[in-house]
Amino acid sequence: MNIALIVFLICFVLIFVIRIPIALGMIVTSIFYMLVKGLDMGLVANQVLTNLFSKYILMAVPLFIFTAKIMNTGRVTEMVFKFASSLVGKLKGGMGHVNVIASIIFSGMTGSAVADASGLGIMEIETMRDHGYDDGFSCAITAASATIGPIFPPSIPMVFYAMLSGASIGDLFLGGMVPGILIGIALMLYIAFIANKRNYPRGEKYTFKQFAVYTFKAIPALLTPVILLGGIYTGVVTPTEAGALAAFYAILISIFVYRAMGFKELLQVIVETVKTTGIISLIVGAAFTFSYIVAYEHIPQVIAGFMLGITQNKYVLLMIINVLFILLGMFIDTSTIIVVFIPMVLPLVKTLGIDLVHFGVVIVLNMMIGLSTPPMGMLLFIVSGISGTSLQIIIKEIFPMIIVLLVVLLLVTYIPELVLFIPRHFGM
Repeated sequence: MNIALIVFLICFVLIFVIRIPIALGMIVTSIFYMLVKGLDMGLVANQVLTNLFSKYILMAVPLFIFTAKIMNTGRVTEMVFKFASSLVGKLKGGMGHVNVIASIIFSGMTGSAVADASGLGIMEIETMRDHGYDDGFSCAITAASATIGPIFPPSIPMVFYAMLSGASIGDLFLGGMVPGILIGIALMLYIAFIANKRNYPRGEKYTFKQFAVYTFKAIPALLTPVILLGGIYTGVVTPTEAGALAAFYAILISIFVYRAMGFKELLQVIVETVKTTGIISLIVGAAFTFSYIVAYEHIPQVIAGFMLGITQNKYVLLMIINVLFILLGMFIDTSTIIVVFIPMVLPLVKTLGIDLVHFGVVIVLNMMIGLSTPPMGMLLFIVSGISGTSLQIIIKEIFPMIIVLLVVLLLVTYIPELVLFIPRHFGM
């Protein structure tokens, strides 16, 4: 290890000790490294900008963010929630089941766990409260079900992963379908167990006519993932163009079908999208600089050599990688993990012959579980903030749900066909 690399690693650790914002911390760390190493900062800046401008698929990210914010308008989330309620609300613990089904549907429109928890989550928690559910349980299931967002297509983290790994974004989207549904089923089984144990009530029963009405009203929103994914897999549009198509369609249904948005609201959504995109762009730009240094120092090759020295059993190494990425997901922003840490393990993954689509879905699921894992899981803070519920109460309730999610993760990790079956038969 050279002095510059030691300075680099010390500064990286200090980011978390001093609690510097991750983007700023990575930039400062990179500057210190380059000063000590004597590298031309202009060259590094050129590398970063070239990477950013040459990755056409990155344009899909702000488009998916925009679509998510449009779909988070009250009327759209209300239609999704009512449809889910008419579908499964009559079951024991009905509102908990509605929470999960609504999250699965919403994930097909936004590709974001944060959008699910912060938008649809408000309605889910309030409705569960009104039906007599414990605050902690209501918040915990909202956070846990929100993890489905980036697993079920479309998915913003998968866009970043595809850019770095070269894996097909279309196959990644298809690969997330079965794991997303498995998470939903697993959480609903847990809800059924808890509902009987705590005697949670059944939801309202709907007549067939009411179900038909809510279904008809929800159809425009439900068509969003159909249009998005249908456009990609028929070859009519690229994933980036599909993002633009979904955003345009979201505007149309929000303004003209649900009448949930006027010019003022649309302008506000555009401003919020620009702010969010700016934050993500800063993180990604800083992470590219960081990643450049990591590659320059041949750290991925060192890590691969070190881990292969411990064991060459790919199943054991997959378990080690799972543990590491769950821990990272508890403390670090998802986009940062993907851009900085994924390149470190890709050489190892390729050496072991692990399918890149399978690995991508496993890693995204990993990071989503991290978002709900104490003490620093972001989704926990979001549901605590929107509900006013103590973080301690939510953490107590979410631990069994994390175990449920970990069981699904193990199944997806060690049974690759759960991910690869659909891409192999219907992929691009």
